[in-house]
Amino acid sequence: MSDLRELYQEVILHHNKSPRNFGTLEDANRRADGHNPLCGDRLSLGLKVVDGRIEDVRFSGSGCAISKASASLMTEAVKGRKAEEADALFHRFHELLTGPPDVKVDGKELGKLAVFAGVREFPVRVKCATLAWHTLEAALAGGETASTETP
Repeated sequence: MSDLRELYQEVILHHNKSPRNFGTLEDANRRADGHNPLCGDRLSLGLKVVDGRIEDVRFSGSGCAISKASASLMTEAVKGRKAEEADALFHRFHELLTGPPDVKVDGKELGKLAVFAGVREFPVRVKCATLAWHTLEAALAGGETASTETP
């Protein structure tokens, strides 16, 4: 296993064990619940959005290591960003997870989120990694629930 892949796994495991921004955001003005029926991941997301900017974000729930680590890293990545910037970041992140394996990933653009590059080798895990992001989109749109499955 390459040193980079080992580092990526360590970051994911660390964020799973000690997630950032975990808990309830009491003064949230946007909320949504997310569910990945494929593996049972569930999370609740609370946002404080002021003038279109995500001032604070917290999540709670349970799920696999990839789901929890992704939620943790997502909260760090979107805090302080405008909603449109967070949406654009989600689309770049989704491309990282679903793009062809031979396409090089721009790690600078994604920052720490690039640790999920290996997920593209396991398509069934893409839903685990994107659950928090789908829930973020639902919360920003004023929705209450998000799912990794289409209705």
